[in-house]
Amino acid sequence: MIRPATRGDLPAILSIYAAARKFMAETGNASQWNDSYPPVSLVEEDLKKNQLYVITTDTVSQETVSDDFSPLSGTVHAVFAFLPGEEPDYNVITDGHWFSDAPYRAVHRVASDGTIRGVVSQCMDYCKSQCSHLRIDTHENNLVMQHQLEKNGFRRCGVIHIADGSPRIAYEYDSSF
Repeated sequence: MIRPATRGDLPAILSIYAAARKFMAETGNASQWNDSYPPVSLVEEDLKKNQLYVITTDTVSQETVSDDFSPLSGTVHAVFAFLPGEEPDYNVITDGHWFSDAPYRAVHRVASDGTIRGVVSQCMDYCKSQCSHLRIDTHENNLVMQHQLEKNGFRRCGVIHIADGSPRIAYEYDSSF
């Protein structure tokens, strides 16, 4: 189930981001998120703006859960930010182009505790049901996310640079593709 995150979800969300940082480091992507990204202040801002969502399980079958995990009802397993309006980092794109200039929503900070499968697909299906034009970016070393985005119908567009100047691979989904 996907629902807006609440303040009470904050400890679980922070734990999920810690698990995601560990997973990224173990899979060759140690530099995308440092030891403290996203900072608590950004997560709290997302909560305050009602743009943070969680994926929970009420009842989970054994096929969707790793063998060593028994979730409780309503356990938070994943988190993502779904932002309205334009993303300033997406104003300039190099080594390619956006395929559509239509209004879009941005998806950011997708993370999972690693215990359920299909989190990116669930997240993207939800976002697609809310908006037909989406943009997202990821680090060049985040091969897992690149694969998941392409699997979910996103097209690689080029390179954007985030606020600190770091490059990110830009992806776009438009239902008209």
